[in-house]
Amino acid sequence: MKRFLIIAIAGAVTLVAGIAVAMGASNAMGATSKGGVVSVKQISGKGSILVSAKGLALYTNNQDRQGMLVCNVACVSFWKPLTASKAPTISSLPGKFALVKRGSLKQVTYRGKPLYTFALDKSGQVSGDGAHDAFGGHNFTWHVVHAGKATSSQTTSTGTSPGPYGY
Repeated sequence: MKRFLIIAIAGAVTLVAGIAVAMGASNAMGATSKGGVVSVKQISGKGSILVSAKGLALYTNNQDRQGMLVCNVACVSFWKPLTASKAPTISSLPGKFALVKRGSLKQVTYRGKPLYTFALDKSGQVSGDGAHDAFGGHNFTWHVVHAGKATSSQTTSTGTSPGPYGY
């Protein structure tokens, strides 16, 4: 039953992502990186956060560190790595953007932490902030990236609360 639920959720996520791409997500307003990969957007209740070119909130987790990417396979079906051919720059932001190799792609990092979007978010939404989940034997805690502030602490979650997927 649990396996069926996971497959159904993955199918729904794929469908929602396809619809979002087909409809064309709106661009974020605010400071935009050269190349348009990352922008800063004011989100009600969250303040100024980093967003993708599609206006999706950007997140980091407490497990990926020092170039080791542990969000893989099932994890990346919900938490999509932000990839680019070169590191973005936003002169008004403190901190440094860089790239880390993820297979044949290059994932964008900010202040040393890999950036991800959340598959269940829509442009202007921040529904994954503080989410706890587990994939591949790793417990993750996800944090939206605030513009001009340090990214989340590097502690791990050991809680047993349900993840953002409702199970």
